[in-house]
Amino acid sequence: MPIIALLHLHFHHLHGAPIDYVGLALAAAASWIGVPGPGEPVLIAAGVFAARHKLDITPVIAAAAVGAASGGVLGWLIGLKAGHALLTGPGPFRRWRLAAVSRGEEVFRRHEVLAIVLTPSWIAGINRARPIMYLLVNTASALLWAGGIGLGAYYLGPSVIDFVDDLGLVTGIALGVFLAVVAGAEISRRTRRRRHQQPAADL
Repeated sequence: MPIIALLHLHFHHLHGAPIDYVGLALAAAASWIGVPGPGEPVLIAAGVFAARHKLDITPVIAAAAVGAASGGVLGWLIGLKAGHALLTGPGPFRRWRLAAVSRGEEVFRRHEVLAIVLTPSWIAGINRARPIMYLLVNTASALLWAGGIGLGAYYLGPSVIDFVDDLGLVTGIALGVFLAVVAGAEISRRTRRRRHQQPAADL
């Protein structure tokens, strides 16, 4: 009873209805599962409302972080259980699919933290990112995402939208560079392997 009374008192003193914070958490979770769109705009709106004293910024950031972290874990589980089985199961192009999964898992083994940060949660699941590592990186990323965008919207207002758009562009460029480096490394590895195999074939 004391805990329930304390929670009731806490929610009673919140600006805004509890459903607003729940909706924010669900939007954040959807984005981190892999649904495009809802997370950042809802978080930015919540930060702006908090600046106008219609919501409270601390629970806004907490709700967004919890929702994002939970969505990331759910997306990872979907990729791990359903996505991996779908890609490696019987059916058309199975040999190609198995090769793609094998290459993806190798990338995650070599550059696990960077790969987790730059790819959707379900991709990390498909490529079997290690549970402990994924949970740590996912939680840290969710906290940085919620705190960065939430506080940015709180202090800067709607202009933070331009920053988020630029951040998305930078992330996309970083992902492109990362993939190019991985592809270059793979090509270099295969070239070296063929060179080592050539003298044996000549003999």
